[in-house]
Amino acid sequence: MLAGMALIGGAGAWWMLRQRDRAPMFHTAAVKRGDLVAVISATGTVEPEQVVDVGAQVNGMLVAFGKDVNGNSVDYGSEVNAGGVVARIDDTLYVAAVEIDKAQLEQARANLVNAKANVLQMKAKLWEAEADWRRAQTLGPGQALAPTTYDQYKANYEAAKANLAVASASVDMASAGVSLAAATLKKDEENLAYCTVKSPVAGVIVDRRVNIGQTVVSSTSTPSLFLIAKDLKRIQVWASVNEADIGNIHPGQPVTFTVDAFGDQVFRGVVGKIRLNATMSQNVVTYTVEVNYDNSDGKLLPYLTTNLLFEIGRRQNVLLASNASLRWTPRFNRTAFESGGAPNTAAVASRRGEGEVAASGGPESHGTVWVPQGDTVRPINVHVGLTDGVWTEVSGDGLTEGLRVVTDEGKRESGGSQSEGASPFIPQRGGFRGPR
Repeated sequence: MLAGMALIGGAGAWWMLRQRDRAPMFHTAAVKRGDLVAVISATGTVEPEQVVDVGAQVNGMLVAFGKDVNGNSVDYGSEVNAGGVVARIDDTLYVAAVEIDKAQLEQARANLVNAKANVLQMKAKLWEAEADWRRAQTLGPGQALAPTTYDQYKANYEAAKANLAVASASVDMASAGVSLAAATLKKDEENLAYCTVKSPVAGVIVDRRVNIGQTVVSSTSTPSLFLIAKDLKRIQVWASVNEADIGNIHPGQPVTFTVDAFGDQVFRGVVGKIRLNATMSQNVVTYTVEVNYDNSDGKLLPYLTTNLLFEIGRRQNVLLASNASLRWTPRFNRTAFESGGAPNTAAVASRRGEGEVAASGGPESHGTVWVPQGDTVRPINVHVGLTDGVWTEVSGDGLTEGLRVVTDEGKRESGGSQSEGASPFIPQRGGFRGPR
């Protein structure tokens, strides 16, 4: 039995020594001083600042394209002037309609002249009938004027008045006919003019959507012939920004972006507008942010994909700690104790924040970094400011440039060597103490 107990005790001692030899090895990084820029990343698309969709308002076959500013047939990338012809549609039927309308207008005008002449004739007949009626009234029915003749004069007078009223109404109808014919002519002349498609603005043809010989049909929606960018010297980048970041975006904010077409070249713009019509895709809400850019050199082409960085804060000559050091807490005892066993509230705060750091210029948050001191590790409370995703602005008592703080831990095998920048520690009462 004594031999068995000795064996068990020896095995336990061996296991404890083995675990002691596998003490964790902590990697450290130095706190540095420098400049920091906090940004929000997003993707977007280069868009012309203003585009016009040129369509056809009449039906017909496309018979020809117009000329650009250089006298060439319009095509993709052609520059056109405002009012310049960009396409022609077959106008045979529309020319015939205009000729018919002109003839109908002349006929309506002739009808009006005839109606007016008829009024004059009816006025003369009325005057004659009125004179006969006055004489009949003077003589009266009797020996000199038969009663039937007296009644006939009266009837003729009343009929003449009615005929004049009808003739006057015919004048109004003929006048309306002239107006109708003139309006029809004007409409068909407009349709004829629409057979010549003109550019409403000066710009560049981004897209040509038809070919010569193609029939365009204008029905409920106007068929699109060309897409014209008004001014490619002023373009916009439409960026999709997550709702979690949109609170840090505001008009006038500086933005840098890159496009794959020009490698690592950085372009600079400013936020122009935040559109309020948010979109939701897979339960993620995004807002479209317009970024204005001066494309005077014409380098950026429409619809290039961009990678944007919105600058939300900048710090100069501040102390910077790596984000890994702010996320790290001791593995063996997550709630550390300072010398004497007092709870370290900084470590608790660090656990609660899980290393999160501020991303805006608002109130600073708190965190903890762990510093090797002799054969122990000591926590330091820090105020956390801006971050660029790798480094974070920090401040607090005891922080100095070059101070090494713990960023990670590993295992040191028995007999292994300790690498530079790493210190082995094992937990002890009252703190974290290394092996003696």
